[in-house]
Amino acid sequence: MLDHLIFSLNATMPVFLLMVLGFFLHQIGWIDDEFSEKLNKFVFRLPLPVLVFSQLATTDFVSTWDGRFILFCFCVTFLSIVIVTLVSFLLKKPKNRGEFIQASYRSSAALLGIAYIQNIYGDATMSALMILGAVPLYNIMAVVVLTITSDSSNNKDKTQTIKRTLKGIITNPIIIGIILGFAFSLLRIPMPAILNKTISNIGATAAPLGLLAMGASVKLSEFKGELFPSLIAAFFKLIGLCAVFLPLAVQFGFRDQKLVAILVMLGSATTVSSFVMAKSMGHEGTLTSNTVIITTVCSAFTLTFWIFIARSFGWI
Repeated sequence: MLDHLIFSLNATMPVFLLMVLGFFLHQIGWIDDEFSEKLNKFVFRLPLPVLVFSQLATTDFVSTWDGRFILFCFCVTFLSIVIVTLVSFLLKKPKNRGEFIQASYRSSAALLGIAYIQNIYGDATMSALMILGAVPLYNIMAVVVLTITSDSSNNKDKTQTIKRTLKGIITNPIIIGIILGFAFSLLRIPMPAILNKTISNIGATAAPLGLLAMGASVKLSEFKGELFPSLIAAFFKLIGLCAVFLPLAVQFGFRDQKLVAILVMLGSATTVSSFVMAKSMGHEGTLTSNTVIITTVCSAFTLTFWIFIARSFGWI
């Protein structure tokens, strides 16, 4: 039992402590808001795509590809959205429904998926397949949900946001990195040692820099209002959806990296970008901001719990 607990803490605490360090550096002024925002963009545009590319490019495409796993991630993401949408009709304030839905399902899947799987297994190949199955749907459904539930009358801004988001999905650097990585693997394009080492060094900066930026973006001073629906959204994000779909993933035979990828997809913190999208789509943003803060702080403990359960049953 103690061994399982130690394994779980070793899997989650290094990731969480880097976020804590980012928060602390922001508090003492070493990382300001502008730097944090730029660091987030940098990690998303270069180190993360390069990391995914390098791991896939040096992996056998045939042995790595798992269409069943990708389809499972897609279907579970869609069903998660359906569930939280139905729950949103119980909210007293209809204006909160869009934010509640997005905050309840939309994870920091790319960054945290890579960070956790890499921390446990040394590589994050399966996180790339999870990203393919879940992240495009995350973004598309966020646009749909926030557009339908927005009471903003500025249709021009809505249209621009929708176009910008759809373009962002097509030109997503991480998706491009995955496609190029699979292409290199499938075509067996050789990777010179110098280039391979350079790419590996760039990719190695993805998790630490991204986690620092994520921690620095947490602002406890902005935690205000809409507390009850925020707590409900955080419950679904960290516990509810995992409780529903993790047993199903086990029944489907997913283990080790794949199960951890599904766990992060379902139960990691709400992505910071959901707040930006909610604001740009005419929503208040308070519920989303609260949920981001709650899930970021609490996810280390809930993910440790889920990994402990999975380890105890021999699933990872």
